[in-house]
Amino acid sequence: MKKLLLLALLAGCTTVGPDYRRPDVVPLPGEYPAQFPDGAATQSEAVAPDWWRLYQDATLEELVESGRKTNADLRQATARVQEAEGVLRETNAAYFPEVNAGYAYQRAGVSTVAQPPVPNGISVIRPSHTLTASTSFEIDFWGKFARASESARAALLASRYSRDVVEMTLASAIAQSYFALRSLDAQVAVLDASIRVRQDSLEIARARLKSGLASELDVYQAEGALADALVQRRDAQRARGLVEHQLAQLTGRLDLRLAAGDLFALPLPPLPPPGLPSALLERRPDIRQAEEALVAQNALIGVARAQMFPTISLTASAGAQSAELGDILTRSASIWTIGANITAPIFDAGRRQARVDQATARREQAVAGYQRAIESGFREVADALVNVRETGDSEAELARRLDAARKALALSQVRYESGYSPYLEVLDAQRTANDAELAFVRNRQARLAFSVDLMKALGGGWVAYR
Repeated sequence: MKKLLLLALLAGCTTVGPDYRRPDVVPLPGEYPAQFPDGAATQSEAVAPDWWRLYQDATLEELVESGRKTNADLRQATARVQEAEGVLRETNAAYFPEVNAGYAYQRAGVSTVAQPPVPNGISVIRPSHTLTASTSFEIDFWGKFARASESARAALLASRYSRDVVEMTLASAIAQSYFALRSLDAQVAVLDASIRVRQDSLEIARARLKSGLASELDVYQAEGALADALVQRRDAQRARGLVEHQLAQLTGRLDLRLAAGDLFALPLPPLPPPGLPSALLERRPDIRQAEEALVAQNALIGVARAQMFPTISLTASAGAQSAELGDILTRSASIWTIGANITAPIFDAGRRQARVDQATARREQAVAGYQRAIESGFREVADALVNVRETGDSEAELARRLDAARKALALSQVRYESGYSPYLEVLDAQRTANDAELAFVRNRQARLAFSVDLMKALGGGWVAYR
């Protein structure tokens, strides 16, 4: 009869609180404001997890792998996942009864003048040995433990997605810093060439001064132009050192030293199709992280609401008690208790309802965070698409500008040496050519960096856990 009653009680268990449904917080457009050049397809294709290999650079691949193994931020994120796993195990342990064992010994003195009096010949010192095993179990009648487990599991998934965000951000930061380093290598090479040209121009100006074909003004202008190029080169070298230090920190290799490399040896990776905006909900780990945080907060409403209902607990203990330790394992020394406890809140001045309201408000905050993550994701993809498209279009225009500047510089030098134009024309041509060279290099760096932004915005390098 008792077993049937218990089974009926368990069968009547329910789960209070709202079940999770993905909110329609943002009506996403059917397509992004800008698409890839040449009308690329819009199929929902994921970016390769090791997308940095598309740049076909062994040094970059080595740096990314080093960062994934030793970076402090990634290790911290991994430790947070391990912490969340422990929280989930602790939460699920509430489904099982807790069993404790104990042993106690005590000696008690008995009054000889109390009622009833102690007969003569009986000791007034009474020793006691007690060995017990006890258990207690709260029946999850209202689904409090189920909701707590649901929340803890969602929090674990959110921490895993958070780690993926850190890992993806780390790989992106390493790639972009590496491209900046190679860009500065190219800029130093450009400035070295400019310095050689300006040194040659200075020698020509000095020779023409000695021959009486030029004034000292030409020499002073040539010296100033050379000094300007030397300062630009020093600034580029200083910036390269800072970027190299940044790479050293990101990769956990504080003694990192990289030889100069060729920026233009890096291929532009094939651009993946962006997919429909709705695919972002499944692709991006930060959006999935925000959604799991929403799931966790939604489940906590059920936990708070369950506390407004009666608590049903079962308790039991068994053991032995005797005056002499040698008798504690005899049958006559056995003791036991079994019981049930029902506790219902009657008056708490609105405390429990306030907790439900707090949990509901936190759920609304999580909904807003989920909406913000979707909006930010859509904007980041749209921005990356525009940046990739525009820098790609600009490269051809900058190449034409550079070719024209080089030809103008060569012609101005010939005209100056032939006495047809002042040195100011050469200076202007040198400055224009130098600026065109640097602009072409920086645009290529930006194009590579924006391609990384696009891969990151499309959610490259992660897996779904649900």
